[in-house]
Amino acid sequence: MFNLYWIALKSIWRKEITRFLRIWVQTLIPPVVTMSLYFIIFGNLIGSRVGQMGGFSYMQFIVPGLIMMSVITNSYTNVCSSFFSAKFQHNIEELLVAPVPTHIIIWGYVGGGVARGICTGALVTLISMLFVRFDVHSWLFVILTLLLTSILFSLAGLLNAVFAKSFDDISIIPTFVLTPLTYLGGVFYSLTLLPEFWQWVSKLNPIVYMINGFRYGFLGISDVSLTVTFSMLLLFVIVLYVFTWKIIESGRGLRN
Repeated sequence: MFNLYWIALKSIWRKEITRFLRIWVQTLIPPVVTMSLYFIIFGNLIGSRVGQMGGFSYMQFIVPGLIMMSVITNSYTNVCSSFFSAKFQHNIEELLVAPVPTHIIIWGYVGGGVARGICTGALVTLISMLFVRFDVHSWLFVILTLLLTSILFSLAGLLNAVFAKSFDDISIIPTFVLTPLTYLGGVFYSLTLLPEFWQWVSKLNPIVYMINGFRYGFLGISDVSLTVTFSMLLLFVIVLYVFTWKIIESGRGLRN
């Protein structure tokens, strides 16, 4: 039985990874181009006037945040668009009637989102090396933050796809929720520059913890507690996973 489940999981992974690699010009190149523009405009043109931030050049400071921003967006978008397409074309019904546990379906799609997030993050990191050099402070924190964040937003994308009823619905959350939270998540500034009240408000934004945890892995600096960062990441992953499993198991939004 384990071998059958493993084959099913690998099959979904292969389908998901092949899907975004087949159209790599649409899935991998745009975020690289966008981040390159950020590096040029904010890093080179504006960064030279900002000076240092947290003991590092402004360019070094924003690179981890920009990498994490691309990972968040692409992990979410990949799973959301893929799962909704399968639901819209009624392909998901084949998985629901097959002897495949819901856990396998979830991890199959999440694995595809994580793969795209990591690929995009790696490409953005390579591009960033053309503009700035930096040493990684802790690979452990880099990898942990990257994986947990990618898993979290892959689950969020899956949940969005389950409830979405049209292609317009899958763009609402990225446009009106993810984008504002990411830009206000400390990508381009340190929380220490804000008044005390706005620092407190910013700490209500969960993306602040993800970006700062990732920045700590690269630079060794963080505006928030790392213990709180990883506690929140684990809590969100567990809660979203359980909720997603219950929704898919019940068939809500899938068997209408």
